[in-house]
Amino acid sequence: MTGSDPKTDLHRYLQDAREALLWKLDGLSEYNIRRPLVPTGTNLLGLIKHVASVELGYFGDTFGRPFGERLAWLEDDAEPNADMWATADESREQITGLYRRAWAHSDATIGALGLDAIGRVPWWPEDRSEVTLHKILVHMIAETDRHAGQADIVRELIDGAAGLRAGNDTMAPGDRAWWEGYRSRLERAAREAGRPETGHDPAREAG
Repeated sequence: MTGSDPKTDLHRYLQDAREALLWKLDGLSEYNIRRPLVPTGTNLLGLIKHVASVELGYFGDTFGRPFGERLAWLEDDAEPNADMWATADESREQITGLYRRAWAHSDATIGALGLDAIGRVPWWPEDRSEVTLHKILVHMIAETDRHAGQADIVRELIDGAAGLRAGNDTMAPGDRAWWEGYRSRLERAAREAGRPETGHDPAREAG
């Protein structure tokens, strides 16, 4: 039976999620990595800025290991959602560089502490602010994967690119015609399922 180290496993899943999120920028212009494509403004570079900021908090301040760099968008006087988008003066290199420095800072915490090490999340309610490194690793994997999933959809809306990572996209095989046929089949199934609920054709009502 193959041995498995829990901290190593958790760290690997976190790193996989980090790299999947960062990969979504590849091949895109400055405009496209910043484009807000849904009503709430979700955009690719903003997702990376947000996750970098969150990771620095959870693996830094929580365990008494502050990052040491001032992040203006996290100050008390920052505007709402300032961590969710990059200004025109904040370059791709600045934000991705911050994210990679966040990885290094977090990885130092992960390497130095045991899974049962105790920390405190300052922005959580007092009755649940005490946490272990194990809990924060799980939390940060969930956080990063959630935003990586958002990035999947945003990237597909920009140029149709989809998948997990270079060399392992995890997508079903098929050319553009196959995917168009697949989507049409799903649309037909949705229409058929919607008729019994309303007694009407959802496609006709929408159009």
